[in-house]
Amino acid sequence: MFETSKNLCKSVIKKDLPERQWQDEVYLAEACKERFIVKSEIPELVAEEISMAGLGDFSQGYAVERKEPEIHTLLFTLEGGGRLTTRDFITDIRPNSVTVLPQGVPFRFELADNEYWKMAWILLPPSEKWSSIAESKQRVEPTHLCESVWSLLNLTHHEIHGRATFRQLLLTELARGLLGSTEIVPTNTSMRVHSVFNQVEAQLHLPWTVKEIAQRSFLSEEQLNRVSKQLYQCSPSQKLIQLRMEKALDLLQHRDWSITMIAHRLGYPDPYNFTHRFRKVYGMSPREYRRCHCG
Repeated sequence: MFETSKNLCKSVIKKDLPERQWQDEVYLAEACKERFIVKSEIPELVAEEISMAGLGDFSQGYAVERKEPEIHTLLFTLEGGGRLTTRDFITDIRPNSVTVLPQGVPFRFELADNEYWKMAWILLPPSEKWSSIAESKQRVEPTHLCESVWSLLNLTHHEIHGRATFRQLLLTELARGLLGSTEIVPTNTSMRVHSVFNQVEAQLHLPWTVKEIAQRSFLSEEQLNRVSKQLYQCSPSQKLIQLRMEKALDLLQHRDWSITMIAHRLGYPDPYNFTHRFRKVYGMSPREYRRCHCG
C-alpha cells in the first residue's frame, strides 16, 4: 500500500530541524466537530483489522501530536488542510491527499494557516495485514480516494444501530479496496450504487427507471440487481418503491398537502397509481392512513 516514498505535495523541507521534545497531545477548539467509529459500536472493525476511524470538520484550532504511536495513522483530506511536522521535514497537507504515518515514529499535524480542515482518519494496528505501511515512510501524497473513504465511513457511521451485514460490506470495501495496494484500482461499486440511490431519494419526483439507475451506476441492470440485493436486501425497483413509500408517510403528516400534491411530489403523475401502491404496501389508502395515524 502506498509504496512510493516520494513526497508529492508542496513541502518546506528542513534537514536540520531543531531538536524537538515530542509529547502526546490533542487539542480541539470549540468549533471542531468529530464523529467516531469505534469497535464498541461497530464490532465489524475487528474482522477488518481496523482499530478506529473518524470523520472530522475542524476549524479555529486543531492539533494532534504523538511521541511514539503504537498504531498506524492515515488521514484523507477532502477540503482545507493543515501542516505535518516530523523529525525530518515540515509539509503542508492539502485537499485530495493522504497522510501516511507509520507506528513508532513521532509526528504532529495541526490546523495551521488554513481556517478549515475536513478529513477522514483511520487507525490501523501494526499487524501483518498492514505491513506495507510499517515498511513505508511518513509522507503526504495525492490520492483520488478521499471522497470514497469519507463516503464509506459516513455510511458506516449511519449504520451504528443498523444492519450488521451492511456495515460489514462497507468495511470490507474500505479495507480491501481503498486501503489495499495502490496497484489495485478499487471498484467502489457499492458506493456508486448507494450514491445514485441517495440522488434518487433527493429527486423522487423524477420518472426514475431501473435502466437509468443502472446507467448512472455504470452497471448493467443485472449487476445493479445483484448489488442492490447485497446492499438493501431487495431489487432496485423495490428499493425505489420503498423510498417513495417511506417519504409518503412523512408527507402525509402535513395535512395542508393534498394527496394529489404528495403523489406528484413522489413521482406519481396519476394519484390513483399512488393510492394503489400505498394500499398494497401499507394495507390502507393514504387518506385512511392520514385519518388514523396523523394527528
